[in-house]
Amino acid sequence: MALALNNKVLAEAFGPSEGTALRLKQVALVVLGIAALAVAAKIKVPMWPVPITLGTFAVLTIGAAYGARLGLATILGYMLVGALGFDVFAGSSAEAAGLTYMMGGTGGYLVGYVAATVALGLLARAGVDRSAPKMAGAMLIGNALIYVPGLIWLGMLYGFDKPILAWGLTPFLVGDAVKLALAALILPAAWRFVGRARV
Repeated sequence: MALALNNKVLAEAFGPSEGTALRLKQVALVVLGIAALAVAAKIKVPMWPVPITLGTFAVLTIGAAYGARLGLATILGYMLVGALGFDVFAGSSAEAAGLTYMMGGTGGYLVGYVAATVALGLLARAGVDRSAPKMAGAMLIGNALIYVPGLIWLGMLYGFDKPILAWGLTPFLVGDAVKLALAALILPAAWRFVGRARV
């Protein structure tokens, strides 16, 4: 059954909706989104078995809040900033940045970021961001879209005979479950807040 992609996304629920003012709002949202992605990538929350970074949380949340087109512009802008050598990725640094870092072990996950952003934007357009259970399902899809190219890329770089799942998947599942639950609550809550603000 085809999804009806005619719902507003959160970014369209406030502010200007046409003309130059809309374009300025969209530019501001892209800049704000790039900054949020860069900051979130550097935040590490202690967790077992590995610390949680908020990069994937920001990617999926921005995708859902912005929609596919604005989300894609934002994530591509973020990738461009990173490709230019700025320290905006979770593991990048002054010594490992830019295209060199992006083509390393994290490269597949960055490709997955783009796919997941678009997917969450389309799912939000279908209205799944209004319900916590549906948003949780959308987050699962988004996480899968990040992990699949990430693991394939690790296998291509280091060999599929290596413990790819132990390197790039299983240590992060607990943290991802926490981020999934958080995002599943935040987006529907934001919609409820928007609804009350309009009453």
